[in-house]
This record gives sequence, C-alpha cells and structure tokens, in this order.
Amino acid sequence: MSSTVGKVICCKAAVAWEAGKPLVLEEVEVAPPQAMEVRVKILVTALCHTDVYFWEAKGQTPVFPRIFGHEAAGIVESVGEGVTELKPGDHVLPVFTGECKECRHCKSEESNMCDLLRINTDRGVMLNDGKSRFSINGKPIYHFVGTSTFSEYTVVHVGCLAKINPAAPLDKVCILSCGVSTGSTVAIFGLGAVGLAAAEGARIAGASRIIGVDLNPERFLPAKKFGVTEFVNPKDYEKPVQEVLADMAGGGVDRSVECTGSISAMISAFECVHDGWGVAVLVGVPNKDDAFKTHPMNLLSEKTLKGTFFGNYKPRTDLPNVVEMYMRKELELEKFITHEVSLSEINKAFEYMLRGESLRCIIRMDA
Repeated sequence: MSSTVGKVICCKAAVAWEAGKPLVLEEVEVAPPQAMEVRVKILVTALCHTDVYFWEAKGQTPVFPRIFGHEAAGIVESVGEGVTELKPGDHVLPVFTGECKECRHCKSEESNMCDLLRINTDRGVMLNDGKSRFSINGKPIYHFVGTSTFSEYTVVHVGCLAKINPAAPLDKVCILSCGVSTGSTVAIFGLGAVGLAAAEGARIAGASRIIGVDLNPERFLPAKKFGVTEFVNPKDYEKPVQEVLADMAGGGVDRSVECTGSISAMISAFECVHDGWGVAVLVGVPNKDDAFKTHPMNLLSEKTLKGTFFGNYKPRTDLPNVVEMYMRKELELEKFITHEVSLSEINKAFEYMLRGESLRCIIRMDA
C-alpha cells in the first residue's frame, strides 16, 4: 500500500446519485488524507437502517451525490500530518461519532458527545478544509457521517477511528462500529439488530425476563437466540401496549429500551416502566418533526426517561475493549449477520433491509 501514499487513489464505490434510487457502482478518485485524517482501505462494510433512512432522505436536507456507509472495518493505507496514534497497516473500525480526547465531553466519564466530532448527518465534507475527498471527473461526491464506507477507500478523521486487535476477524467485528455496541424485567421495543443487541446486553446482565415488542411476528422466533423470553405484538391487543406490559410485569417493567425511532413506541416505552424505579432508554432516531408527549405525572411518579448515543461508548477508548470481549467469546456477533453480498450487489442489501429480512448484511469489497 506504500506506493499509493500521497497520491490520489482510483477505486470502486457505490454512489447514491439521488434519494431513493439504486446505488451505482462508480470509479471514484479518493484524495490523500490531510492534517489529522487517515485514508483507510475498507475490506468489509455492512448496511444499517440509518443508511437506508438517509438514502430515502427522510431525516435531513438531502445531500447528493453521496457515498453512504458507516459500519465497517479496514486497514490504514496512509495518514495525514499530525496523526500519531495510527500507522499504515493498523486494523481499524470507522465510527460515525468521534472522540477528540480534548473537549469537556471527551474528558468526562459520563459522556461520549464529542464537541468536535459528534455525528453530523448534514455535513458532506471534511472538517479540515470543508472539502470532499471523493470526486468523479473533478466533481465532488459527498461524505456521510464522516465515514463513507461504501467505497474501497475512504478518508476519515483520526478521531473517528478505533484501532483494534489485528487478529480479530474484520467480517465479524465490523458491525461493532454501529449496530451492536448497546434479575430484572426488561422490555425491548423493536427487534431489529439494535434491539437484539439490547436484548443480548440484558441477557448478559442477568435479566430474568426479556419481553420483545414488535409489529412483525416473524422476528419473534429468531429473537429467542438473543435471550428474549416473551413476545408482544401491539396489533394483537385492543388496549395500548404500555398497559399490556404493565399487566404482564406487575405494574410495569424495570427497564425498557426503545430501538425503533417511532415516537409512539418511545412514549409506550416510557409509560410501561414501573413507578418508583423504572427507567426507559431511548435509542431509536425519530423523525425531525416528532414531539414526545406524556403526562407530567409519569415523571412525578419517579419514572426515569433518558437517551443514549452509541451506547455511551467512547469509540477510540471503548471499542477496542468490546472487540476483545468478542475475542474472549464473551460476545456473540455471528448471529447478527444474516446475509452477505459483494459491493457490486449492494442494492440487494437495501432490498433485504426494506423487506425486513435482514439484521445485518455484510458487504465484501473483494467478493
């Protein structure tokens, strides 16, 4: 890879030219990394529902043409000026939210909301100079959440890369860069990959009952592998699902985790927890115009509502440790991966996701 250092690299990338239209495999030019940037050779990536959401242009001012992708693993090809923690050949996970290690959030043990590198879905350029590192015939192709991993090579700020154990299988641990990082009764709203990761976490933590809530009954049987013990389909009941759960759990569940982004599910997740000690955690990303409404008595009765972002992990500090958990067989990742395609078949991954058939579809660059 050393022969490419400092030079423009031509490679294949799946480009979204406009909202909702199939991605097109194109030859793109990837510029060398600038100060505090790293150019990474992506070996495997995966499709997350967030990619689909912004490809459909539901959540922001549309930015096209664009290279999506934020859940991946690769090898450092070259580094820009000022990068000291990484070198060519290092194995890394690109992450959509970063860790500068200097701001108040990064220095706090209670937050991972980096002032400099927190997720920005509207920005399609690099922080250093406000320009894209991707182009086709001189015309810029925009970045997505600072990662753009649907390309054989990408350029990422050093603060958005976690250096990992080189022995870790990249086609498994790649999903840790987004979807799987997250004696009581727990309700999980949404049994997609993020919800199942929450269920797995509850199982590892020793929850005695894990109740899965989803509108798709086909998700119930696979969810048993992740520790889900009971299932509720809101469509099967005439009363609100929060009342169903409260009846099942003797007044309310101890913890709930909302993983769909549906505002009604968020309200249900909060209102189903037990008064006095119940905690509801919001993980899903709502539509930009949604508003959360509940009666103030739900708060006065000492229910707790909180949100989490990337499981509160600091990507550079904490992700390598999660990879080591996998290497010690404390964490199973294989069961999250349901499909696999090549980069040239990437639109199949979108079809699987849109039909609700996949948890994670791995996309191999070399297939």
